[in-house]
Amino acid sequence: MRSILVALFAVSCVLAQQPEWAQCGGIGWTGGTTCVSGCVCTPLNDYYSQCLRGTATTTTTTSSSGPTPTTAPSPGRLPFLGGINMAGYDFTVFTDGSFNGTGQDPPVQQFSHFASQGVNVFRIPFAWQLMTPTVGGTIDSNFFRRYDATVEAAKSSGSDPYIILDLHNYARWNGRIIGQGGPTNEQYASLWSQLAAKYKDNQKIIFGIMNEPHDVPNIAGWVTSVQTVVNAIRAAGATNQYILIPGSSWSSAQALPNEAGPQLLTVTDPSGGTDRLIFDVHKYLDSDNSGTHIECTTDNVQVMQTLVNWLRANGNRQAILSETGAGNTQSCFTAFKSELSFVKSNSDSITGFAAWSAGSFNTMYELTLTPNPDGSDQPLWTQAVVPNLP
Repeated sequence: MRSILVALFAVSCVLAQQPEWAQCGGIGWTGGTTCVSGCVCTPLNDYYSQCLRGTATTTTTTSSSGPTPTTAPSPGRLPFLGGINMAGYDFTVFTDGSFNGTGQDPPVQQFSHFASQGVNVFRIPFAWQLMTPTVGGTIDSNFFRRYDATVEAAKSSGSDPYIILDLHNYARWNGRIIGQGGPTNEQYASLWSQLAAKYKDNQKIIFGIMNEPHDVPNIAGWVTSVQTVVNAIRAAGATNQYILIPGSSWSSAQALPNEAGPQLLTVTDPSGGTDRLIFDVHKYLDSDNSGTHIECTTDNVQVMQTLVNWLRANGNRQAILSETGAGNTQSCFTAFKSELSFVKSNSDSITGFAAWSAGSFNTMYELTLTPNPDGSDQPLWTQAVVPNLP
C-alpha cells in the first residue's frame, strides 16, 4: 500500500508541473508550484512566479510592505517608465476622427517641472489633420516645427526621457475607419513613414501609432493596418525604436486578452523579434471607464493581473499603460495609487504608465494634472503618481 501511495504521489507531482512561461506561485496562487525540466519557478513579484528557463537572476527592492523581488529588463526591452500625457495638439479631435481646430502647444516649462520629479516618459498627442492636412499627403512643415519644438523641449527637460508620438484619431479620418472604408493602409502608413524618417536617429522616440481604436468591425483588418505601419516605420530607417500597437475597444486593457490581442500577437517586426512591439493599453478608474468622472470605483488591479497573466502566457510580451487617469478626490488618491503601484511591481510585463493629463489643460479640467499657477502640483499627482515614478 505504501508503494502505491508513493507512486500516486509521484504521478501527482508530475501532473502538477507547470509548462514554460506558466504561473507557478505568488500571493493567492493555488495551482502547481513545480516546473517542467529545464525551467525554474522564478519570483517576478509578490503576486506572480513564473516557469522560466535556467535560473533567473532577481534583485530585491524594499518598500513599506517589505521586500519585493523584481527583474531587470532584458536587453532590447524597455526599462520601467513613469510619466504623463502632455495634451494640446489633440484638442478638438473627436472620437469619430474628425477635427476642426489648430491645437494648443503644451507649455514647455512643464517638461522640466515634471522631469525634476522623476518622470522619464512624455506622451504628446496630435491630430492627424494637423500633421498631414490631406490624408496620405506630406507632413505640414509649419505644424511639424511646432510639434518638433515640443518634442525637443521634452528631450532637453533633464531626465533623458522617452517620448511617445501619439496619433490621436481613434483609427479614423473624418468618421471613416482606416482600411475599412476610410483611409487606405498605405495612406495611414505614409504618415508614419514620414515621421519615422524624421526621428530615426532618436532612440528615445516611441511611435504610438494610434490612440483608442474603437467599434472596429473587422479586427483582422485592423491587424493588417497595424502590420502595414510597422513595416513602413522599419523601412524608413527607424529600426530600433519601440512601436506601440493598440487593440480595439478604446485600447482597453480589459478587452485586449480576449478581443484584439490574440490576433495582434501575429504582428511581426521586420527588425527581428517582438521585444520592440509593445501592446498599447488604456484604463480609467471611474464607474464606466470613460475618464469623465472625478470619483474612482476600482483600482483596476484585477484587470491588470489578468493582462499580466496573458502577456506572460504569450511569449512574455510587454504592454504599456499609456493613458490612465483619475480625479483629485480621496477615492482616487487611494485607487490610483494602488493601480500604479501594481503596474510598477509588475514592470516586467506592464513596462510603464503615462497619467492623463497635463499640458494645455487648465486646472479646472476634471482629471487635470496641470500644475497650479504658483507651481504647486495637483494632490492626485503628489499622492498617487509621484510615489510610483521610477
